[in-house]
Amino acid sequence: MDARKVFSAVITQGETAFIAYCPELGVTSQGTSEDDAIENLREAVALYLDDADVQEMLKKHPARLAHVTPLILPA
Repeated sequence: MDARKVFSAVITQGETAFIAYCPELGVTSQGTSEDDAIENLREAVALYLDDADVQEMLKKHPARLAHVTPLILPA
């Protein structure tokens, strides 16, 4: 059985770093490259999920995979 958990990662490029955000959990990290930011976010989410209070909260309110879509506004 596959025990992996799947969450979303939203990546943006800032002035000095790439920012990675997990919308389901509200966890943010950064890195010098997109891959670095994703790996740092993966580590931050794993640490977040290790917290007993977070585990209890997720039992009551399970996280659902976010639907991330581009938002296009008229010029």
